[in-house]
Amino acid sequence: MSSSWTLEVETKASAAAIYKAAFLDWHNLGPKLLPELITGVTLISGGGTPGSIRQINFTPAVPFGFVKERLDLIDREKLELKISIVEGGDLGVKIESASTHIKVEPKGNGSIVKVTGTYKAIAGVDISEDTKKAQEAFIKSIKAVEEHLIANPGAYA
Repeated sequence: MSSSWTLEVETKASAAAIYKAAFLDWHNLGPKLLPELITGVTLISGGGTPGSIRQINFTPAVPFGFVKERLDLIDREKLELKISIVEGGDLGVKIESASTHIKVEPKGNGSIVKVTGTYKAIAGVDISEDTKKAQEAFIKSIKAVEEHLIANPGAYA
């Protein structure tokens, strides 16, 4: 049986800038903003379009070395993205499948990042702590991007 969680993160950066920086250019920005967690992001196949596979490599601070994710949906107009894990992470260890749906919406002079994580845990495995850590990591990533955009107002405009 699949389960899901939702989260909303409010930012002081524009929706378009958050979307571009946090999701479309994460392969460049992630390792710079979170070097304690991410060592690099590599595009394995595709050109960053739907169907592309990218690999995020982690430092020893993360309980697994990498995760490969497929970009299932990229809608630049609606500021929407859907990603599925295809290898690495806890896939095959704690979960059978996992996907994330992200939508960035304007809110005043800032934005709100809405995320829904959907997963199917392996029978008998409790992933409640892992879910909590995933949410915390997502918030940390968005807040790091927000700080970067505020410090660099022309970036991703």
